[in-house]
Amino acid sequence: MNNGYRHSLPLEVVDPEMYDITTDEDRRIEEGLVLIASENYVSKAVKSLLSSSHGFKYAEGSVGNRYYPGGINSDRVEKLAIERLLALYNGAEHANVQPLSGSPANNAVYLALIKMGKLKIGDTIMGFDLSSGGHLTHGSPASLSGILFNCENYNVDRETGLLDYTEIREMARTCKPGLIISGTTSYSREIDFAEFNDIAREVGAYHMADMAHLAGLIAGGAHPSPVPHADFVTGTTQKTLRGARGGFVLCRKEFAKFVDKAVFPGLQGGPHMHTIAANAVAYKEALEPGFRDYSKCVKENAKYLAEYLMGLGHKIITGGTDTHMMVMDLTKTGMTGRQVDGWLEDAGIYANKNKIPFDERSSEETSGVRFGTPFLTTRGMEPEQMLYVAGFISDVLRSMGDEKVIVRTKEAVREFCSDFPLYPELPEEYTIKELPPREFERL
Repeated sequence: MNNGYRHSLPLEVVDPEMYDITTDEDRRIEEGLVLIASENYVSKAVKSLLSSSHGFKYAEGSVGNRYYPGGINSDRVEKLAIERLLALYNGAEHANVQPLSGSPANNAVYLALIKMGKLKIGDTIMGFDLSSGGHLTHGSPASLSGILFNCENYNVDRETGLLDYTEIREMARTCKPGLIISGTTSYSREIDFAEFNDIAREVGAYHMADMAHLAGLIAGGAHPSPVPHADFVTGTTQKTLRGARGGFVLCRKEFAKFVDKAVFPGLQGGPHMHTIAANAVAYKEALEPGFRDYSKCVKENAKYLAEYLMGLGHKIITGGTDTHMMVMDLTKTGMTGRQVDGWLEDAGIYANKNKIPFDERSSEETSGVRFGTPFLTTRGMEPEQMLYVAGFISDVLRSMGDEKVIVRTKEAVREFCSDFPLYPELPEEYTIKELPPREFERL
């Protein structure tokens, strides 16, 4: 067969096996409740760019300085993404949109500080304890950050589960870190980035704010921004920001060339231009007025879900949430996070096992499970639907994995989700003129 013709064949003809897997994945998402706090899904416009011709170009380098010819449109794409990202986070002076995810973004900051001579291998940094809400790249010995540096972990208060900024300040005074990292993957309360910055300034440390989970809430005005209070801000695009999988670094102009060189050639080769193009559209969507309503609803849905779960007798750490997520404490139930997320998955409900502060169980078992509302909110669910979601979760937990209950719940979940299609059909009278206006100024 002519190779050109071969390239025109659809997936179901070229690879029926992969077509079936992909169809099953589409069905799993459509028929299930995705409550994984780090997952969301994108608009059709964003999704279309993930399979676009931008993905064919090896655009090694940066805007105006590509190693390979033919990069004129790659320059246009990356420039647009940078402009929109800077507009989205008011006060940011420089943006690098090439990191493939949040971990490389964080590692780029560490490498930039080393290249600047501000950190040396073996120096002390301070990061949030992994079990209580931090991330692997905040100094865990399992990650590059923990291998390169000596990490001192701050924690939450044992009684309240809240960050104790007085204790964090005292720790910083004692260990005198070169860098303090703020940000979270499971801490559900508002983070005081200004206080972290004040602590860092007092002890002569740099401050990196990792807003991977909070990026969309911050863009939508539902959480205070770290940009005025941090030397470096890192983020991911696929969570509350509702973009494709990727990452970015924001920093002050004085650090720009060091960050850029840390990303490329320090850590990566050619950027994924199809992802950068997709995220440029996601940034535009986040600049439009409706995104503020979306972010507010994500937060409201989480608040009500937590309240409904507590009303059904389940323990939520800190007694609620200020963000898009919460962690359920299973300690007194005898169940493990591993058991619970398995039972929920069998019922078409997707959450993840998660350690709780001072957890005595391993990361494979855990004493908690984390829930988030970005995905459900994108589907169009509102606080009134969170009562049903809480009921489904509670039924599964109370059954202790009873197969009959799980089967019954899965069918109820499938029927419930049918009222919230991922991509609903547009009404006939809907026209392009009804789309929100293009906005580039911070609302």
